[in-house]
Amino acid sequence: MGDSRGGVARPVSTTTRLFKGARVLATFAGADISDASILVENNVIKWVGATSDLPQDLQGDAVVDCSDMVIIPGMVNTHHHMYQSLTRCIAQDSPLFNWLVSLYPAWATMTGRDVYLASKLAMAELLLSGCTCSSDHLYIYPNNVTLDDTIRAAREIGIRFHPTRGIMTLGKSRGGLPPDHVVEEAGSALEDAKRLIEQYHDPKRYSMLRVGIAPCSPFSVTNECMEGAAKLARQYEQVRLHTHLAENQQDIDFCQQTYGCRPGKYLEQVGWNKGDCWFAHCVMLNDEEQQQFAACGLGVAHCPSSNARLASGIAPVRAMRDAGVNVGLGVDGCASNDSSNMLEQARLAMLLQRASLRDVKGMRVREALEVAIQGGAANLGRDDIGRIAPGYAADFVGWKLSRNVALAGGLGDPVAALILCTPGSVNLSVVNGEVVIRDGKLLTCDLEELMAQFSEASERVCASVGQPDL
Repeated sequence: MGDSRGGVARPVSTTTRLFKGARVLATFAGADISDASILVENNVIKWVGATSDLPQDLQGDAVVDCSDMVIIPGMVNTHHHMYQSLTRCIAQDSPLFNWLVSLYPAWATMTGRDVYLASKLAMAELLLSGCTCSSDHLYIYPNNVTLDDTIRAAREIGIRFHPTRGIMTLGKSRGGLPPDHVVEEAGSALEDAKRLIEQYHDPKRYSMLRVGIAPCSPFSVTNECMEGAAKLARQYEQVRLHTHLAENQQDIDFCQQTYGCRPGKYLEQVGWNKGDCWFAHCVMLNDEEQQQFAACGLGVAHCPSSNARLASGIAPVRAMRDAGVNVGLGVDGCASNDSSNMLEQARLAMLLQRASLRDVKGMRVREALEVAIQGGAANLGRDDIGRIAPGYAADFVGWKLSRNVALAGGLGDPVAALILCTPGSVNLSVVNGEVVIRDGKLLTCDLEELMAQFSEASERVCASVGQPDL
């Protein structure tokens, strides 16, 4: 058989890499392992276990020293607006709707290059915090902006990526929240979503890029758009649907006044009551809607920092998980968090559940990591990430222990210390078998140059921020 250029096919070369001697490895596929090693073949984990049990014939072509490290699977971020990293610390004391009104004018000035720079910076911040896979929700397309801008950033920096083609179609003149000049026509937006799926989407196992469709929210799209998005997504394999839902009381009031029902019924009306959908926030889901989510396999992206910053409330994560709802984490946009630190989100999620319920069982320490890792993988429909085990993608991260001042005194349980002791940036990040961070340095991007270009763009965009009052 010839290759694509008509020549003789050659066998694909195999590269093996041994990540050796981690002090503690939390596999999330079984018990923790001390003095552990991971053998990676190309982009897939081939063997995991105690270093002393490593077979002689599995030594690897190259060895990465992981001594003095605690290693966990890479965390999975399931809600973000990466373009918003350009506009941090704006409308600091405003609730959701007022905050949006303040920022729409600034976002309307963005160019494709702005979105590329913003996304790449957000991805760098995610990687440094222990995230190896992220979704993104880009729903505003001024000037020459396209979703391709975010995809280019992801491919360059090396993160596993689930970009979603966001859409806003319900402008202010038709009863929606966004100004008319930043909304689109549903048909052309969905046609662009089709283009993106057919150009970029990869449904195969270990895929580095899968495209989703994400009408922005009930207060910024029409039913026609929601229904059309669902119909389009279900024509393809592994194309998932995403939107904001039940974020705060204003959101609930809008849904009832506009559609005559609560969010749960709204989802039924527009065909989003199926297991290929996941929803950001869900702070205001009632008991009936939580049962609905569990029965239909609907996922939730919990965004604790954003919900607290905008005074939206605390999502009932304990109740949702007890009801059988899958919950992952989202850092949300950098304009409402205002960071892209996944480990910080996992810690805050745990603390808020304990504080709001006045019960330490509100969320256990290991449970917070489970939500950040495996809850996120499930939201994105992935069964090939979230564990350090043979057959899974080689996505894992590690922190050095003995030289990390934040971990001093907490090494009796280094895995718990990641949540309880705020250890800072990772020392090691491996995504799809490739080392993207080594010794705390991001290898796939010149951060200093990126930050200089980003700062210039941010200053220009922020000059157009509007007033927060409606």
